[in-house]
Amino acid sequence: MPRWEPDARERLVAAALQLFSEQGYDNTAVAEIAERAGLTRSTFFRHFPDKREVLAAGQEILSRLFADGISAASADATPLTAVAAGLERAAGAMTLFNRELGPRLHAVIATSTELQERDALKQVGLAAAMTGALRARGVPDLVATLAAELGVLAFKEAYAAWVAADNQQELGDLARTALDRLRTTVTELG
Repeated sequence: MPRWEPDARERLVAAALQLFSEQGYDNTAVAEIAERAGLTRSTFFRHFPDKREVLAAGQEILSRLFADGISAASADATPLTAVAAGLERAAGAMTLFNRELGPRLHAVIATSTELQERDALKQVGLAAAMTGALRARGVPDLVATLAAELGVLAFKEAYAAWVAADNQQELGDLARTALDRLRTTVTELG
């Protein structure tokens, strides 16, 4: 077995999802995940601190992409326009691998309270990254928090639509549509 595997992280995520689907999250050991991926336990632990974190793979990158997109938005962008730029940046980085694993990931998360809690924390982390980027642009705290939460909701809705078997649209288009729909909905709150 080679010392360095260029796609080890993706292989570990795919193997974990296969095993979690086949035998359940609680009944799957790290050694089994590594073996299924054709890697060693030590390689697993170089990429993830535990098996729960396999399902949050890429969260840091996604948070950074959201924040980078917001930071790069034009200086005169409204908070939601800046969030749209963050959504666009994150959507542009999503690959076919992300799309193929999406339905299995959601199915596995639905089977475990622990994983549902971890997924909720992931969304909190994404919102925090966007809120921080908006605050750095001088957006007041409450406005930044609300805009970031809308961004998370839009991304969540867009991602669910993107991974649907019958979907033909790009994630960026779905995210823009979802954010526009939320923007309109907010004005209807009165």
